[in-house]
Amino acid sequence: METKPPLPPFTLETAKIKVQAAEDAWNTRDPERVSLAYTEDSQWRNRSEFLSGREEVRAFLKRKWAKELDYRLRKELWSFTENRISVKFEYEWHDDSGNWYRSYGNEQWEFAENGPMQRREASINDLPILESARKFRWER
Repeated sequence: METKPPLPPFTLETAKIKVQAAEDAWNTRDPERVSLAYTEDSQWRNRSEFLSGREEVRAFLKRKWAKELDYRLRKELWSFTENRISVKFEYEWHDDSGNWYRSYGNEQWEFAENGPMQRREASINDLPILESARKFRWER
């Protein structure tokens, strides 16, 4: 069984490492890479969509990043326990018409003993913004 360190039970230090690893992976916008952080039978709620298993997660991420162009994310640890972590996050993106958005949300994560995420619950709200109001800029 492959492990995805750091492993539960989490400390403040290892929870922060897990959050940073998730932020780094999601900012690649690579559905294959990101999906490998989840168990084969992971369960997700993302907004009003419910997903079951890594294949559904991968398909979801492909759809997400086809719509949310130039996506850039920041995550922050909110709390943690033995095998659970909660984060708050914000990300910016634009649609194919050039309309920019900042999305805010919270996620609750539950991890398997060997480290991959087995459950993800995400609540997200989108706010239209002007391109000049962007916080996250990066080189392409």
